Amino acid sequence: MPQITVDYSAPLADAFDRKGFALALHTMVVETAAAKLEACKTRFRPTEDLVIGAEADGHALVHVAVALLPGRTEETKAALTERTLEVLRAHVKPGGGITLHASAEVRDLDASYTKFEE
Repeated sequence: MPQITVDYSAPLADAFDRKGFALALHTMVVETAAAKLEACKTRFRPTEDLVIGAEADGHALVHVAVALLPGRTEETKAALTERTLEVLRAHVKPGGGITLHASAEVRDLDASYTKFEE
């Protein structure tokens, strides 16, 4: 915890500093949501196909999903979502007339969540 998943348009690969984003995001999550730095885990999933409205070209997407153990207030979750987008803005620069659609969500992990480390 937190489990962070980032879906992004594959054409952003060179325009998205994923490692820098994850490192900055982890620090911000610790400051905002009282998480432990060593518990922050981020995975990136490139997606090849994207259609926005009636257009298949000229757009890129980044969606960040942050899943936390329950117990944070709605205010904390809202602040975390807003700050996630601020950090993202600093690390993705699509250029070339591409419209970037960026979004984030914060949710509680299900009660069934468990983990182990070896």
